[in-house]
Amino acid sequence: MPTATDTSIGADLIREVALELNRRAAIHIPNDVRENIHAMAERETEKLSKFVLLQIVNNYEVADEDNVPMCADTGLPRFYAKIGNEARLEGGFVALERSLREATAQSTAEIPLRPNRVHPLSRKDHNNNVGIHAPNVDYSWEPDAEWMELTAFHKGGLFGGDYRMLFPGDGIDGIRRFYLDVISEFFKRGLSCQPAIVGIGIGGTKDTCVRLAKEAACLRVVGDRNPDPEIAALEEELVELGQRTTLSAMGFKGQGAVMDAHIEVAYTHTGGMPVSIHHQCFALRRATARIHADGRVEYRENPEWFTDYYRRDTVS
Repeated sequence: MPTATDTSIGADLIREVALELNRRAAIHIPNDVRENIHAMAERETEKLSKFVLLQIVNNYEVADEDNVPMCADTGLPRFYAKIGNEARLEGGFVALERSLREATAQSTAEIPLRPNRVHPLSRKDHNNNVGIHAPNVDYSWEPDAEWMELTAFHKGGLFGGDYRMLFPGDGIDGIRRFYLDVISEFFKRGLSCQPAIVGIGIGGTKDTCVRLAKEAACLRVVGDRNPDPEIAALEEELVELGQRTTLSAMGFKGQGAVMDAHIEVAYTHTGGMPVSIHHQCFALRRATARIHADGRVEYRENPEWFTDYYRRDTVS
C-alpha cells in the first residue's frame, strides 16, 4: 500500500487539465461511439435513416478537421472526479472546485462553448456556464491510489430521462415495459437525438436511481457489459428490443435508435423497485485524464468510472 507523501496535485495543473478536457470533449467524439454509429450506418436499410447516420459520422470528422465543437449546442459542462484515497490536493477540495469553475468559464470563452447555464427563474446568464451548482461536480473514491482522475462531460439538459417506482412483483417484465414506454415517448419524436445510449438505474433511493442511470449512459463505453451475468444478459436484450421498435435516427424508420443499454443497480427498500432511464445522444462529449502527484497527466477516452470499489457489495 502506498504511503502518503507531501506531494500535492497543484490547483493550476487541475485547471489546465480541466480546460484541455473540455476542449477534447467538445470537439472529438470518442472512438467507441463513432465506430458504433458508423457500423449502424452500414447496416441500416432505410434510406432516410442511413442518410442521417452517415451525416452524423461526417459531422464527427468535420469537427476534428476544423477543430470546432461537434454540436452547436455544447450542452451543460460537468465533471466527474475520482480521487485516490492517498491523494493530496493543493488547497483541498475548495481549491479543486474553484479550479473547475475557472476552467469552465475559460473554456466557454476560448473553445468556445455555448453559454447554456441560466438562473431558472430570472434567466440571468453570466455567459460562462458557471452559477449556482454549476458546473456539476460528482465524486467517487479509489483506495490505495495517490492520483486523481477527472472526466469532463458536456451533457444535454432537456429531454430523454424518466423515473418510475416499480414494485418487486413487476419484475423484469416491468422494466422492459417501462423501457419501451420511454423509447416510444422520446424516440419517435426525435427528442433524445438518437441514436442514444440508454442508461438504466435500478434500485437505491430515487436520487441514487436517477444518478446511476445518468452515469450508466454517460460513463460506460459502447459494448461494455455489467459484470453480473444476469444484468449483462438484460442489457443485451434491451439493445435488441430497441432495434425491434423500428425507430432509428431522429425518429425516422429503421433500426438505429439504440447504440447500447447499460444497467447499474443499488440495494433498495424491500417494498419497491425504483427504475430510472436516461438517454445520452450521439453527441457523446467526454474526455478523461489521470493526474499524478508528480505532475504527469495521462489522457484517455474511457472514464473507467465503475471500478470494483465503486460497485462494492460488502462491508469492507
